Amino acid sequence: MAGALLIALAILPRIGHERSMNTQECTIPIQGEDLRPLPSGALFWPARGILCVSDLHLGKSDRIARRGGTLLPPYETRDTLTRLEADIARTQAETVICLGDSFDDCAAADSLDDDEVIWITRLQAGRRWIWIEGNHDPGPLSLAGTHLVELHEGPLRFRHIAQADASGEISGHYHPKAEISVRGRLVRRRCFLFDADRVILPAFGTYTGGLRWTAPELQSLMGRGSQAALLGDPVRVLPVPGCSSG
Repeated sequence: MAGALLIALAILPRIGHERSMNTQECTIPIQGEDLRPLPSGALFWPARGILCVSDLHLGKSDRIARRGGTLLPPYETRDTLTRLEADIARTQAETVICLGDSFDDCAAADSLDDDEVIWITRLQAGRRWIWIEGNHDPGPLSLAGTHLVELHEGPLRFRHIAQADASGEISGHYHPKAEISVRGRLVRRRCFLFDADRVILPAFGTYTGGLRWTAPELQSLMGRGSQAALLGDPVRVLPVPGCSSG
């Protein structure tokens, strides 16, 4: 299957209408609900007005500098918030769920500039805002919003790390990335992974790496017929190698 997939992907740009769906058409059906993967990496649940993002990792450049690592331009928080604000405006979301690892560590939440705190506060105004606990942080307790380990909303469960026996689960943590061959070049792109039971979101944060979609940790979670929605406009949906339908 892998060979056939690479051949198909080699001509992906020329068959966009056959292999991709525009943002309005691309939906992920799960537990009778239709979820919409956005080009940015956010997931929108139109029926409930819920916008979900995972792994913002705000303050990563600050955390790396504190630990004596390579200095990175300290603009990732503003870039991430800019993209999040655009998605909130685009969807008119009534609820925002931050699905864990919103900050790169606990200290990063306390190192926000005053204008960044005001920015987040402004985004929260007039809507429900939920911080889910991640493995990097317990949720930014100094900021407004509801802080939960996980959230049950209708038929869906929102948590940071996927559980093998779960159904109707929305999670993050793994930062999935697709690796595809396009005209002889290896292209890496963040992606959603989904099957009949779960959706794993890509990392939304600017300075975040990724785990290959064929990694054992992901392959053990995803069922047969799993698909990946690759970020970009339009969102492109492809089968996940190693998760055949037969």
